[in-house]
Amino acid sequence: GAVLAIVSPDRTRGVIVKLSCETDFVAKNEDFVALTRKFGEIALANFPATREELLQLPFDGSLTIDGKVKEQIGVIGEKLELAEYAHVEAAQVCPYIHMGNKAAVLVGLNLADAAYYDAGRDVAMQTAAMHPVALDKGDVDPSIIEKEIEIGKEIARNEGKPEEMLEKIALGKLNKFYKDSTLLNQDFVKDSKLTVAAYLKSVHKDLTVTSFKHVKLG
Repeated sequence: GAVLAIVSPDRTRGVIVKLSCETDFVAKNEDFVALTRKFGEIALANFPATREELLQLPFDGSLTIDGKVKEQIGVIGEKLELAEYAHVEAAQVCPYIHMGNKAAVLVGLNLADAAYYDAGRDVAMQTAAMHPVALDKGDVDPSIIEKEIEIGKEIARNEGKPEEMLEKIALGKLNKFYKDSTLLNQDFVKDSKLTVAAYLKSVHKDLTVTSFKHVKLG
């Protein structure tokens, strides 16, 4: 398949679309990538809230996007699916597309000045490399936190730690999870002495990420 990120000319909006297919031969085909891009352009122009809404948008006079996908299944002879759609709106949206259209990232910054665009791109590349699950500690899904605490307790239990210590040990491991898995708390890949949050503050004292989206193949 192909995953593409596209942003508006004023960089206040961005979308990611993922069009799946069955073989690399199709995924690398210029027409397939162009079709993915066209879907992205329609998404950007209309900015639907969900993938389902995107599928119902008109592709041309006679077909919706959903209809165009189904038409292409007949033309190409492979199962195609507009599998994922994501969008970000912010003061400035910075895109990154990983080699071979295998992944795409959008990072929303709170400051619109073009001087911060490269910093946003750096954070987008960080996201593609380090796969954060959330922006900050408070954004992690409670079910993930619960699961991490249970994993931490189980590891400590298997190491022979006393039962009354398990909760405390698990919470210690949870802090490491936050550092590894939340974007603003991760070590910045270009300078591991800084977290991502600290790197952004080094660019401008108020600069931060308001949201991000990461979509990849597989």
